[in-house]
Parts: sequence; structure tokens; C-alpha cells
Amino acid sequence: QLQAFGGGLVQDGGSLRLSCAASGRTWSTNTMGWFRQAPGKEREFVAIIRWRGSTTTYADSVAGRFTISRDNAKKTIYLQMNNLKPEDTAVYYCAADGIYNGTDQSRYDWWGQGTLVTVSS
Repeated sequence: QLQAFGGGLVQDGGSLRLSCAASGRTWSTNTMGWFRQAPGKEREFVAIIRWRGSTTTYADSVAGRFTISRDNAKKTIYLQMNNLKPEDTAVYYCAADGIYNGTDQSRYDWWGQGTLVTVSS
């Protein structure tokens, strides 16, 4: 299972940190990451972290502002979001997969419930 939390309301330019706690076999995965769905839009890729080498990939829209990381002892991944903008408003979902290591959300097997991030202007 994956449980995401940490969303909330923040002003333009503010920061938030999202967390996603994994349990069971979802921690023994190849890749974990974050995706988001803004109101009226399709869900899109945000960032992923691969277990092998801890390599990361970011969407162009968040590169340089967001940082994905993990804590093996706590079986948790994080998304530190800085310099938030109103266009970052969305429900953020964490996802995991045991084999796939790319950014195609359709390839991820496990999903958390989502946490809402609202950025006011």
C-alpha cells in the first residue's frame, strides 16, 4: 500500500513537502514517483526516483523547484516543492512499480490515494 500526505493550501511562492509511505511489497520496487492531476486536466508526470543508483527524473515544469528523495529506514519518499505557483494546484499521487523505471503513468501498478495541493495567487 501507498499512503500520500502533506498537501494543503499555500501562497504563490511558498513551499510544501509531500510524503508517501510504502508498506508491504510496494517498498520492494524498482521505481517510485509522483504524478498530479489538475482540475479539468489529465493526470501528468511530476518526478520519479529509481532504487538503482537513486537516479531521478523531473518534468520540465517542476525541474529546479521540486526535489524527490527517499528514506529507506522509514520506507518513505518525499517531494519537496519550492517556489510553488498557482499552476501547481492539483491532486498529487504517489505511485510505484516493481519493474518499470520510466515516466509513463500507465505502467505503474501501485497508487496512493492522492493529496490535494492548492496554491493561491
